[in-house]
Amino acid sequence: MLHLIKAAAHLICCSFVFLNVLSFHAQAQGDLLVMPKRVLFEGNKRSENLNLSNIGKDSATFMISFIQVRMKEDGVFETITQPDSGQNFADPFLRIFPRTVTLAPNEAQTVKVQLTKQGEMKPGEYRSHLYLRAVPKVQPLGDTKPDDASGISVKIVPVFGLSIPVIARSGETKAAVKISNVALNVEQDTLTVLRMTLNRTGNMSVYGDIVINHVDLQGKITRVGYVKGLAVYTPTASRNCSIVLTKPNGLDLHRGKLRLTYSDHSAKATVYAEQEFNLNSTASN
Repeated sequence: MLHLIKAAAHLICCSFVFLNVLSFHAQAQGDLLVMPKRVLFEGNKRSENLNLSNIGKDSATFMISFIQVRMKEDGVFETITQPDSGQNFADPFLRIFPRTVTLAPNEAQTVKVQLTKQGEMKPGEYRSHLYLRAVPKVQPLGDTKPDDASGISVKIVPVFGLSIPVIARSGETKAAVKISNVALNVEQDTLTVLRMTLNRTGNMSVYGDIVINHVDLQGKITRVGYVKGLAVYTPTASRNCSIVLTKPNGLDLHRGKLRLTYSDHSAKATVYAEQEFNLNSTASN
């Protein structure tokens, strides 16, 4: 028992935080800033440079690897080890250098991601997520002090991680989107929530912005909702969304209509799907 107590005295427990922030121009986790927030290989593109910046006050070390995730219908990610039907992992065709980065405060470094062995890829889309994990600074065991007279010390060391999707497309890929299940809910006349489902078909993911405009009876258009960088990843066929609407003073959400537009997140802003929702006192409590 004594040797077990001594071992417990040096126990270190680590908790993991897995975040995927989709609404920022850049991603920050702890003291790490990463740009860009997603990588897409298609056409003749074979490499991408990621810029990692330490915006904290202390030096930090980050380990870089790949993880595989599944997107659920509510947009939540869960880690997996085997691809679902219709899903292809990209990491066998990707190379990262370097895989460990140590940054001083306000220091930046470039990490290169390369697409390799493209000739071995069958037509379709491949996706893995680049995972950047902060290496915790663990106090030397000899410097730890017992929490109580029993000599047992437990230390919680949080380990923060950040992920960005890396997508590679080979051959012919296409996707189409339809909007369904549109519903408007008004809660206590203060919070208005629009709910919808994005239905994706095809062999590629979609990534874009949702714009919600109110069109009154006179044809005046007012933006009341906006979501930037919303994805539906393969093989997920649908994603449920809830968007809180902004209502300027005097705007009547019981009259007119809402125009929902989901557009490609690119300079062309190609429209994936558009749907109109007639109001006319359809909002429910």
